[in-house]
Amino acid sequence: MATPRDETHFGYSTIPLADKQGRVDDVFHSVARRYDLMNDLMSGGLHRAWKDALLTAVNPPKGDRAFALLDLAGGTGDVAFRVAQAGGPNTRVTVCDINAEMLAVGAERAAQRGLDHAVTFEQGNAEELPYPDRSFDCVTIAFGIRNVPRIDRALAEAYRVLKIGGRFLCLEFSSVDLPGLDALYEFYSFKVIPRVGQAVTGDREAYQYLVESIRKFPRPQAFAGMIGEAGFRRVSFRQMTGGVVALHSGWKL
Repeated sequence: MATPRDETHFGYSTIPLADKQGRVDDVFHSVARRYDLMNDLMSGGLHRAWKDALLTAVNPPKGDRAFALLDLAGGTGDVAFRVAQAGGPNTRVTVCDINAEMLAVGAERAAQRGLDHAVTFEQGNAEELPYPDRSFDCVTIAFGIRNVPRIDRALAEAYRVLKIGGRFLCLEFSSVDLPGLDALYEFYSFKVIPRVGQAVTGDREAYQYLVESIRKFPRPQAFAGMIGEAGFRRVSFRQMTGGVVALHSGWKL
C-alpha cells in the first residue's frame, strides 16, 4: 500500500510518486511544437517581461570571461537564447530537459538562430543531473520546478553542480495577492486557459493540468524555505505582476 511519502500531486489528483514524471512527459509531448505560442497566449505576452527579469538577474558577463549556465527544463531554448545573446563570446548555455520533443524543438531553433555553438541541448533528469560537482556559474529554471516529482532532490542537485559563488534562479508561478485580481486570475486560469489550449494545441487536459499544478505549488515563502534547506544562502524572492509569478534566488557560498 502506498504511503503519503510515496505519493504526489498531479494537478489536483494524488498519484504514486513514481508515476508523476511519465504523466508530465505526456503533457509536454503533446504541446511541444506550440508551447511557446501558448505561453504568449496564456500570459498575454507577459512571460517575456518575466524572462527579461530573469535575464537581468543572471547578468552574463559581456567581456571575454567564461560563463557557464545550466538551464533546467528549458527544452525550447527560450531562456537559453536570451542568455547566449546577452553574454560575451565565452558564454555557454547547457539546456537540460527530460523531454526529447521539447529538446528537438530547441535544437532546431538554436540552429536557425545561429546559436548552436553557444547553446547545447541534453536530455537529463533534474533529480539526477549528469554533470560533475561545481560545473556551472549559474543554474536557472523557468516555469519547470513545479513539474519535478521530488523538488528537494532537484534543488540539491542544482546546489551540487554550482560553483562556489554561483547563483540559483527560479522563475515560477506564484500566488496572486491583490484583492480583485485573484478572482479574475482564478476565472481566467480555469475557464479560459484550458479552452485556449484546446483550440491551439488540441489538448485541453494538458493545460488543465498546468493550471492545477500552479495552484498546488508551495507559496513563495514556503518554496524559499526549501531553497534554504538545500544549502543555499542569501535566499530571496521577488513577486511580479501582482503575485502571478515570483523570481526566487539563492547563492552557493
